[in-house]
Amino acid sequence: MIKQFIGKLIDKAMPHNGRKRFGKRAEVGPDGHGINPALVDERAAGVVRTLKEAGYEAYIVGGAVRDLLLGLKPKDFDVATNATPEQVKQLFRRAFIIGRRFRIVHVVFGRGRDHEVVEVSTFRAYVDNATADALIQGNERTAKGQLAGMKHAVDASGRVLRDNIWGSQEEDAARRDFSVNAMYYDPDTRVVVDYHHGIQDAQKKLLRMIGDAAMRYREDPVRIIRAVRFGAKLSSLGFKLEPKTARPLVEARSLLNEVPQSRLFDEMIKLLQTGHAVASVEQLRKLGLAQGIYPLLDVVVERADQSFVKAALLDTDRRVSEGKPVAPSFLLACVLWQDVRDGWQARLARKEHPFPALQGAIDEVFDARIGDVSGRGKLGADMREIWMMQPRFERRSGNTPFTLAEQPRFRAGFDFLRLRADVGEIEEELADWWQAFSLADEGVRESLVRELRVEQQRSRKQPPRVARAPKPAEADAGAPATAAPATGAADDPDATPAPAKKRRRRRRKPSGGGNAGGGASSGHGDGAAAAPAPAPESGQGD
Repeated sequence: MIKQFIGKLIDKAMPHNGRKRFGKRAEVGPDGHGINPALVDERAAGVVRTLKEAGYEAYIVGGAVRDLLLGLKPKDFDVATNATPEQVKQLFRRAFIIGRRFRIVHVVFGRGRDHEVVEVSTFRAYVDNATADALIQGNERTAKGQLAGMKHAVDASGRVLRDNIWGSQEEDAARRDFSVNAMYYDPDTRVVVDYHHGIQDAQKKLLRMIGDAAMRYREDPVRIIRAVRFGAKLSSLGFKLEPKTARPLVEARSLLNEVPQSRLFDEMIKLLQTGHAVASVEQLRKLGLAQGIYPLLDVVVERADQSFVKAALLDTDRRVSEGKPVAPSFLLACVLWQDVRDGWQARLARKEHPFPALQGAIDEVFDARIGDVSGRGKLGADMREIWMMQPRFERRSGNTPFTLAEQPRFRAGFDFLRLRADVGEIEEELADWWQAFSLADEGVRESLVRELRVEQQRSRKQPPRVARAPKPAEADAGAPATAAPATGAADDPDATPAPAKKRRRRRRKPSGGGNAGGGASSGHGDGAAAAPAPAPESGQGD
């Protein structure tokens, strides 16, 4: 009682420069929150236990606590502690400090594709506009040398540029975005620490920004995208954005112009590949943010109702919900295929050779739509390979089908072909043939090629098909999405034809002057061993 009275006197005496209130700490036991401890990942609990045994505070934090409160199994578990990154790293055999703007530690368990990461962050201090006046002012254009030695920098508008000032748990809670993401759970005592009524908001299905929403968007404009993402993710559970949280979003959108393009690209991928792509598009439209977040995201929203793109978005959401991997290259290749196809057709109309015409169209799309952010790395290379495979699927004679099926990105290219067939852009027969070929053993593959050659010889009404541009998709905006979105060929075991009599066949390697695929940009897999490797489940996960 006396402490509260003294605190009020101090706050009145120093309203601007005195200590700031960061919420009231509330500790809620198992009877109050009802979290099922069986849903807690034992590795994350082990990280918390190791830190506590070393004398530090440590809790499971953020979205994992929110999901546990809702009775969901969290996909990822994060830990917050008062130990510095260096102190955390010393306690674990496989721990790595990453990041510059936000230095955190990744504690790694397992190896290869099955490895798991528990992200450990240090409690950070809260800095608002009032505090920013006492700190250096700068912006993202400030020379690296000026910011390199700084642990903290804030620009004139209050946007945080560096955030490696350590603070208390109550400050750490205040600097988080939504109240439902600002709770801390101790898996040993099963106590939830809540400073901002996060438990009540979770019960009310309310997404509420901590503090003044407009100011928080200025501190970090990416919170605008996070508001969309969490609104989409939790909409199926009945969550809605609090009006005061949603109201400043459109006006604050211009702040994103100062955010590095690479960070915006990463946030766009999170919107589209965390299992709520379709809901994210709906949320962007609902909140008046369909345009102006990021140029490539604008294209996604604009084309989301086209049957080809919608089928890709639905397929991505389905795979995430089933715990299967997804690849951003596949989804973006679907979104930008319209541009590639139109450019390809225009070049063919000028009598250019099909494959160089396709390469030129792809280059134009990279320059116009992706630029230098991510289009020149592995993601861009994978997209290019998916596109360049499409005319190669038209060639099913000789050694071409065998070498094409051995390409590392064959599954992604085939899934793309299957999706094109599903929306009526190409003939179903072509996709069905390749599906049967991809599942067959060597003898059956030879039989399929031989039977196709005989069939073509019987019908001399038209010359054999060569690489050509596809016809435009029949279904555009407003058309229903395909009932069977692109999946791996393994999803349809009935497609395998009856085995034919096996016959040994000597395979010859293609000549070095040009690959059997007719000039595709990547020749990986040409001349490999004759026996086909087991096909992965889906091209999105390759």
